[in-house]
Amino acid sequence: MTPQFDHEKLRAYQEALRFVGWVGPIIEKLPAKLAARDQLDRASTSIALNIAEGNGKRSHPDRCRYLDIARGSAVECTACLDVLVARNTLSAEEAAQGKIILLGAVSLIAGLIARFSGEIREDGAAYGSGLVEKENE
Repeated sequence: MTPQFDHEKLRAYQEALRFVGWVGPIIEKLPAKLAARDQLDRASTSIALNIAEGNGKRSHPDRCRYLDIARGSAVECTACLDVLVARNTLSAEEAAQGKIILLGAVSLIAGLIARFSGEIREDGAAYGSGLVEKENE
């Protein structure tokens, strides 16, 4: 059995690598002078690297900080895809495929952040449920 680091076991990390593999051929086809190309390359790499580094931190605030950076990089990638579509360099259908991968990664990263942030949350109630009538009387 091949040894694995803890971050390699995370689905968020695996999805980040899946996106890097998906976007690689697209990046290679883009003109070198296109700013969105470099930005997409760096942001997509940043997702995986920050998940790995964050998962190696002992303190939960440090871990969450790196995970938050990874989440931001994933959202940045979606904006890069939008820019490429707006410039007619990428089809909307191709961008949608990448966004599906990124949405999964962002959701998984958000779950990790919630797990390690120590925030206590209540279940949300529907707006207006439990409304007290004549509250000020």
